[in-house]
Amino acid sequence: EAAIIAARRSKDKIDIMDFEAAADRVIGGLESNKIISPEEKKTVAFHEAGHAVAGWFLEHADPILKVTIVPRGSGALGYAQYLPAEVALRTEAQINDMICMALAGRAAEEVNFGKVTTGASDDLRRVTGIIYQMIQQYGFNPRIGQLAFPQSEGGGFPEQRPYSDATAQAMDEEAKKMVDAAYERTLDLMREKQSEVTAIAEMLLEKETINHDDIVSAIGHRPFEPNKQYAEFISNAWKRAEEEKANSADKEAEEEQPAGSMPPGMSPA
Repeated sequence: EAAIIAARRSKDKIDIMDFEAAADRVIGGLESNKIISPEEKKTVAFHEAGHAVAGWFLEHADPILKVTIVPRGSGALGYAQYLPAEVALRTEAQINDMICMALAGRAAEEVNFGKVTTGASDDLRRVTGIIYQMIQQYGFNPRIGQLAFPQSEGGGFPEQRPYSDATAQAMDEEAKKMVDAAYERTLDLMREKQSEVTAIAEMLLEKETINHDDIVSAIGHRPFEPNKQYAEFISNAWKRAEEEKANSADKEAEEEQPAGSMPPGMSPA
């Protein structure tokens, strides 16, 4: 995808900007010309700001790389790009932070507007799946206990469930209780960090797309030690940005230079 984008831009090589554009297209889909009202745009901005702030202030959540409110052809009105930690095992606390981050978009809407929209449908579907995995596969619910009821390979359970109707009802009750508790925790976080959510939302309304450095300038550094992979990625991205900025400045200087004059940094013999 990056090679195609570079070719469309008549480049002779692929650079980091092409890879970033390719990632945006693969993850979020093509940018669309969909027109949304200012009120909807503001709602999307606060929704995505909620995700961003939760990811910033929850220790085990995946840190943010980029947030955008540019509508996409996939139907998404905005999305956030993360750099997940490469871990094979997760604790209950880590999963709970992931759930809160997923619920933070809806929580930010409720805290800032007093109402919620349908924009959290994908988030809720993801949260529901994670919660039932915690109950049915990972043994992370004390009421159900150390039991596992894995789904069949095709998705869903076998025709004959390996548990009773009473157990199924208990699972549903525990799932709702766990989601409700996670949502209350997320609401508390959104109320506590309301000024940070507003700062990110206003920046999104102004720029439409923001990255890690923009978030740092708006709400400060993340209050947790970054994992090695994330720190290296951010450091390399900053270096690449500086190099591209310097190359762009040299190119502009060469284009503005009158014919017959010496190139920048050169002096006559």
